[in-house]
Amino acid sequence: MKIAVLSGKGGTGKTLVAVNLAASYENLTYVDCDVEEPNGHLFFKPVKPIKHSVSVNIPVVNHNICTGCRVCVDVCKFNALAYIGERVKVFSEVCHACGGCALFCPEKAITETEKAIGVIEEGNSEGTKVISGIMNLGEASGVPIISELMNYVKREEAVIIDCPPGSSCMVMESIREADFCLMVAEPTVFGAHNLKMVHELVRLFHKPHGVVLNKCVKGRNPSEEYCIQNDIKILMKIEYRSEIANINSSGEILTRTDAAFKKKFSDLYQTICEEALDEATFDSQR
Repeated sequence: MKIAVLSGKGGTGKTLVAVNLAASYENLTYVDCDVEEPNGHLFFKPVKPIKHSVSVNIPVVNHNICTGCRVCVDVCKFNALAYIGERVKVFSEVCHACGGCALFCPEKAITETEKAIGVIEEGNSEGTKVISGIMNLGEASGVPIISELMNYVKREEAVIIDCPPGSSCMVMESIREADFCLMVAEPTVFGAHNLKMVHELVRLFHKPHGVVLNKCVKGRNPSEEYCIQNDIKILMKIEYRSEIANINSSGEILTRTDAAFKKKFSDLYQTICEEALDEATFDSQR
């Protein structure tokens, strides 16, 4: 079972839910795909993590062969190539490593070289395997790192994927291998708007899904209203409580400090497994 936890914006409690879900049972794997700002490891504090470098191929121009035809410049949609002073200049900082320039160069004047863009750290925390992707500062895209993380995901049986916030290409890559998408939302108009955004994304990918409503207080909850209007199952509500905020801000994991929360999140995990199984059975019978 591979469960992706996502939210339309940062600060909703996505990592809170993902970390506690991963810690609710032994032998689960937590994968942090929020490669621009990974923070799951701050809670798990994995022991002696092993680092693996992640690289991409960027273009190198042989100016002795280049004729200045500018085909490569026209092909690049990220403006990583420019013809300046009768030479093709490569701006590796914005290169997305698509390989198009080398492919279309009629003179074969462009080759590729490796450039490190980040690392993957792998460690263990009280029975939970923790795998984090960390992108180097200033890189154009974290998608290659997340793609590499997905290779780790394929090897694991029970995985909690902590996605980047929003609905960008990195989020799409993060949910690609998921069996179930768990959306986290807060009780505001803005929260409902962002829930709608990620809901449209998981529907586009035809993923079974449900919602956790975080920071719930008395009164109107626009995110809950959106769930009711769109027939989305609310799998858990987390009340807005100062003790939760205090434990979380101290870098502690709720399920490891409070037996009641451990039961809530272990029950949530079981519910998700049942929901995904029911959905898979329904799809096979259609």
